Amino acid sequence: MSLLARLAPHLPYMRRYARALTGDQVSGDQYVRVALEALAAGDKQLDSRFSPRVALYHVFHAIWCSSGARLEDRADEQHTGPDPSQRLLRIAPRSRQAFLLTALEGFTPTEAAQILDTDFPDVERLIAEAQNEIDAELATDVLIIEDEPVIAADIEALVRELGHTVVDIAATRTEAVAAVANKMPGLVLADIQLADGSSGIDAVKDILGRYDVPVIFITAFPERLLTGERPEPTFLITKPFQPETVKAAIGQALFFHPGRTRKAA
Repeated sequence: MSLLARLAPHLPYMRRYARALTGDQVSGDQYVRVALEALAAGDKQLDSRFSPRVALYHVFHAIWCSSGARLEDRADEQHTGPDPSQRLLRIAPRSRQAFLLTALEGFTPTEAAQILDTDFPDVERLIAEAQNEIDAELATDVLIIEDEPVIAADIEALVRELGHTVVDIAATRTEAVAAVANKMPGLVLADIQLADGSSGIDAVKDILGRYDVPVIFITAFPERLLTGERPEPTFLITKPFQPETVKAAIGQALFFHPGRTRKAA
């Protein structure tokens, strides 16, 4: 089997990774192309100690490091917008690599250590640094729409633990609309069935009619949203919920929503 045939299944994923790493399709693809050319010319070899996919990414990083990652010199100047790829570029390069290898590409920390020519503890440290930077970058104001005081308190505790600020807790549609009029949040966490019989769905429609803000529904009635008859929410968590599920959904909703609002300093 030829070298290209052996590597072909992994190339789309490495291109995805390279684009996320550089923040640019053209630059990312160029790094991949240079890595493949080095392999074809015999300037680089796949390390036989590793699986083919790990070995391929290992070669990519050898190319990346040998180039001095020149694109990094312009990252802070060029990538200051709210787009997810631009936010990634504000993470230190080494931490960004470890984070993307594990979070985006699905490598284990051990495999990431092999790719980066380091050890397991160092990869864990790099991932933690990246996560801390992401959490700080995503900090925002949160509106909770929930009529059950105990559940609202639990959600509030989770939100604060992630470094966000809870600007209000609304128990009805009217309260939710009034809360947004008073201060626009960067994230809305909404139940569906509210205290006075009003609907969290209608409250969110009112909010989204005026503002572009990410929304996560947390409800005991998911079937009311998953009807297939209209656009359905990207983030829907069923009660009773697991805290880690809520935390993960908050991170994803904020990270991938270009129009989100950062928490005021």
